[in-house]
Amino acid sequence: MKKLTLAALIISGFAAQAQAQSNVTIYGIADAGFVAERGGVNGSVNKVTSGVGSASRLGFKGVEDLGGGTSAIFAIESGVKIDTGDQDTAGVFAQRQAFVGLKSTEAGQITLGRQYTMLYNALSQVADPFGAGYAGSAKNLFPTGGVNTRLSNSIVYNSPVFSGFSVDALYGMGEQAGDNTAGRQFGFGVNYTSKELNVRLVHNNKNNDTAAVGATPAVRKDKAKNTLLAANYDFGVAKVYFGYEKDKGAGSAPLPVANAYGLKVAPKSSADSAEWLLGVGVPMGGGTLVASYIHKDDKQNAQDANQFGIGYLYALSKRTTAYTAIAKIKNKNGAGYTVGNNTEAGTGDKAFNLGVRHAF
Repeated sequence: MKKLTLAALIISGFAAQAQAQSNVTIYGIADAGFVAERGGVNGSVNKVTSGVGSASRLGFKGVEDLGGGTSAIFAIESGVKIDTGDQDTAGVFAQRQAFVGLKSTEAGQITLGRQYTMLYNALSQVADPFGAGYAGSAKNLFPTGGVNTRLSNSIVYNSPVFSGFSVDALYGMGEQAGDNTAGRQFGFGVNYTSKELNVRLVHNNKNNDTAAVGATPAVRKDKAKNTLLAANYDFGVAKVYFGYEKDKGAGSAPLPVANAYGLKVAPKSSADSAEWLLGVGVPMGGGTLVASYIHKDDKQNAQDANQFGIGYLYALSKRTTAYTAIAKIKNKNGAGYTVGNNTEAGTGDKAFNLGVRHAF
């Protein structure tokens, strides 16, 4: 059968006349835990937090068979706070994901809307044994804030898998009046998956320019570039994890917290840095013991940091997990990194978690 081109994928979605078979699913995560943080300017902080391991959410996703191997797909996902019942972002319903698109068994998938970047997916799904959650989250030292995680006004293409290989591409519109390049972002990734091995090489590039507004002139800045190699290998008795990232340009590694320790000279974000991670997941006692070591190398300001985290995830059922985790960061030369979790940046250099996560 002749393979569809990307253009044919788009056309076929509109042209298909087969009787549609639609399927809409309501899904979500309810995650809350006790969090104890130490070492910051706020002293000892004890609280109940929503989304310690995975951000709590309510989502709707669906697929409609258009015929000829082509389907229409969509997802609308809203973040919620289990501890208070509030939205993650006040006044914004679908701040997590909101997209619609077409999927073909032969040509791949194309979606439009607010979506995850390849950079964040590679870090959370492949490199980090904590899955970007709990106290040991790689997000504490790897830069994932803002548009490095999700991007609005984006177009994403995911290819089919050929002999274990696939590619992803993202283009985000800057949508600043009078300037088609200011604020735009693009990313791409090359992936390989086998029974034991997962590898992703991804690149994210953000234009930091600001378009002119009235009498205020345009501002031209360096581009923020992030390149990440993520991998894991399952030996059966243990799964090992690795991540290495290079960050170049202004805004490539923003600080999660401006000055968590009340230093006289506030920490500085770096325009030239790198991070590496080594981790492990070991099946143990009906659950999984996870641990990782992360090093932050600030080549511009020498404000380096190291983090060690360890946790235990116990499956009470297929949908419910009890968890505990602890992590500590050692900052150097006036660095100000904090131990957070999936939804919070944290307040100090040490944190402990104990909670429950339920997926439905």
